[in-house]
Amino acid sequence: MGKIDILSLTADKLSEFVQSIGEPKFRSTQIFDWLHNKRVKSFDEMTNLSKALRVKLDEAAFIPSISVMKRQKSSDGTVKFLYAFADGNCIETVAMFYKHGMSVCVSSQVGCRMGCRFCASTQNGLVRNLSASEILLEVYETERQIGERADSLVLMGIGEPLDNYCNVCDFYDIITDSRGYALSRRSVSLSTCGLCDRIDELAELKLPLTLSISLHAATDEKRSEIMPINKRYSIERLMDSCKKYFAETGRRISFEYAVISGVNDSQQDADEIYGLLKGMTAHVNLIPVNPAANRNFTATREQAQSFCDKLTAKGINATIRRTLGNDISAACGQLRRDTVSEKQ
Repeated sequence: MGKIDILSLTADKLSEFVQSIGEPKFRSTQIFDWLHNKRVKSFDEMTNLSKALRVKLDEAAFIPSISVMKRQKSSDGTVKFLYAFADGNCIETVAMFYKHGMSVCVSSQVGCRMGCRFCASTQNGLVRNLSASEILLEVYETERQIGERADSLVLMGIGEPLDNYCNVCDFYDIITDSRGYALSRRSVSLSTCGLCDRIDELAELKLPLTLSISLHAATDEKRSEIMPINKRYSIERLMDSCKKYFAETGRRISFEYAVISGVNDSQQDADEIYGLLKGMTAHVNLIPVNPAANRNFTATREQAQSFCDKLTAKGINATIRRTLGNDISAACGQLRRDTVSEKQ
């Protein structure tokens, strides 16, 4: 039996683990504090634990690590990190700065298997899921590198968060635990291409996080061309899940929409979005598509604004997302893709 990744354990799971090795329950509170407040990298640093317990922990568990492979800083202040894990796999994390503070965009998988045609993250497929600890380390190390605490988190980096459902839920539990990082539960946004079964499960948990749906088209024919997941979950099925999520949580849903010139930015597209979202408590977040290697998709901010005007004219709550890090290719997947190509 291999060692347990102790940093991935929620407070409840850590308590169970501590008792399973013959220690009193209260020790888990001390260990949780060392891991998530003091953020030690070895059990030897847990100085209020006996030497015998530290040895026992070292024999049964390990504390994972992360290292910086590359760091890029944009002229607008955005900082992008390429992080490597112990197995050599790498992912991207982006620190973005707003008036309210620093927002960190984290990855949830090494690669992605969703196959969205406009996305660089999916071009080399899925390698593996990230553990809860690896997602946490993206936050902890970014905070250490920047010297500033994150005000909010976005699960919108490499990977599909709901394709790594259990680990992402554990990450959310740990990062919002009042005994640790204590991030506001409403300060986490999760972006999904639309895994409806998992959205339904998330709704039942009644978590107050913000759900962002990657929509990108309002008809099954067009969305299936851009996003293969639509062949599994139709737009009608997706809307049912979105309505259920709102009914269970009361949280407004954000619909992400990558504007692609000549593909999904016509007046007819705007009319179809209106028909789809009419009566829903929702927001459409427009993003001029980032050019990805081997793709011919493009859009200017002016084209995105023109489409935004079409939507708002119909009474749809739509805005254009602030573009950050253009000069460092901050779209998720680009830096990792380039690095992987260099190694081949």
